[in-house]
Amino acid sequence: MSNYKPSQQEINNALWSACDTFRGVVDPSEYKNYILVFLFLKYLSDVWKDRYDAYKKEYGDDEELIRRRMKRERFVLPDDCTFDYLVENQNAEDLGDRINKVLEKIEEANYEKLEGVFRNVDFNSEGNLGKTKDRNRRLKNLINDFHKPELNFRPSVIGTEDIIGNGYMYLIERFASDAGKKGGEFYTPHEVSQLLAKLIKPQPGDRICDPAIGSGSLAITVAEEVDGKDFRIYGQESNGSTWALAKMNMFLHGMDAADIRWCDTLNSPDLVEKDQLMTFDVVVANPPFSLDKWGKEEAKDDPYNRYKRGIPPKSRADYAFIQHMIETAKDENGKVGVIVPHGVLFRSGAEGRIREALIKENLLEAVVGLPENLFFGTGIPAAILIFNKAKEREEVLFIDASKGFEKGTRQNKLRDEDIEKIVSTFEQFETVDKYSYVASPDELKENDYNLNIPRYVDTFEPEAEVDIAEVQGEIEELETELTHVRKQMDEYLKKLGV
Repeated sequence: MSNYKPSQQEINNALWSACDTFRGVVDPSEYKNYILVFLFLKYLSDVWKDRYDAYKKEYGDDEELIRRRMKRERFVLPDDCTFDYLVENQNAEDLGDRINKVLEKIEEANYEKLEGVFRNVDFNSEGNLGKTKDRNRRLKNLINDFHKPELNFRPSVIGTEDIIGNGYMYLIERFASDAGKKGGEFYTPHEVSQLLAKLIKPQPGDRICDPAIGSGSLAITVAEEVDGKDFRIYGQESNGSTWALAKMNMFLHGMDAADIRWCDTLNSPDLVEKDQLMTFDVVVANPPFSLDKWGKEEAKDDPYNRYKRGIPPKSRADYAFIQHMIETAKDENGKVGVIVPHGVLFRSGAEGRIREALIKENLLEAVVGLPENLFFGTGIPAAILIFNKAKEREEVLFIDASKGFEKGTRQNKLRDEDIEKIVSTFEQFETVDKYSYVASPDELKENDYNLNIPRYVDTFEPEAEVDIAEVQGEIEELETELTHVRKQMDEYLKKLGV
């Protein structure tokens, strides 16, 4: 490989073109795992090779000393477990099995950080990749797709920029877009994550948790809002493949210490200390909208007393996630930012009672209405709810940001100016005509604790007054013109003998 330094766009393009190996053969929801695992392996290999060369330059031929130093690195690659090894063996009859064994050895050598990360992907799968001949051809193509000058991930070449992490996030976003409805299960659009991060404002030293972490994109974006690296990320994810994506995503962003658990957050949370739920300074999430069959039957016996305000309906888990998040936010200063469907704002019954209790406890700080068609897999508009256990005022701020966006072919997008306007309004906490409203506790009570944004933010635009005399004059002019045109038509028709 040369020392040519690729741009972020060149890397993104090369990564996306690598997907051609699987398009039309493997479902996008499956082949993303093969591509992302290969990207991860290529990154590990290039970093390992870079460190070895640096020590070689420093210590010469003292291989024993070099090996001792290499064992102190962030991770260890055993012998014959590099991308170069796969390049050399790309024509092997058992290529799929060799790749599996390489990944298995890497996981064993880095068990504490990478345990289980590769368990859900099988490069020797006949069901996914075809019979031996076809499978080997596809895997050889995949190896060569990554064996390009643009995909040289050596730190000495690409520098300290987060090019690899950005490339990983780029692929995840593209996969989410291709996957349609299922894509929303593992990725939050970056602009929405940025907005939530700026609204929640994490501080140095914060413990940040996402109980529905997906591929980790939201948690990473929130953490990157912290000035410096003094933070700790926690998360829970019920889907094994998606959990693996999150683990690799954290590693590629240099967040090795992230504590991501594979578990069902609502039924068997794993972030527990001394039989109590762990608590955090910041809790953020984009949970699955209105999840059905979430575990209502067991909720009444919840050992963590998360549903003391009420048990949500069996077919809608929105307030189950919200209550979990509030219970895991620190009592003295915990903040919660959660993305929800609009029904959460106004549905009655059990959800209405839970909503009323949360408002009466003075936990709700703001309701932000977002534009429609921002999220993968659903065109419905969503909202962001901000809860704050250190809230000092009693009022609640409503923001109607539904009109501020860039229209896209498949999906709309928040622009920088849209995000800045929302954040600025939130920070000023003030009423802005046609955009925001500060509601008092009495007003919330008068509305039966219904949080439907149009009840508070009047966005009605009156139609311009009609000047009757002017309109009548225009009509008379048009009628005169029409009479003239008809007269001309009659003359033309006579000349033609019609």
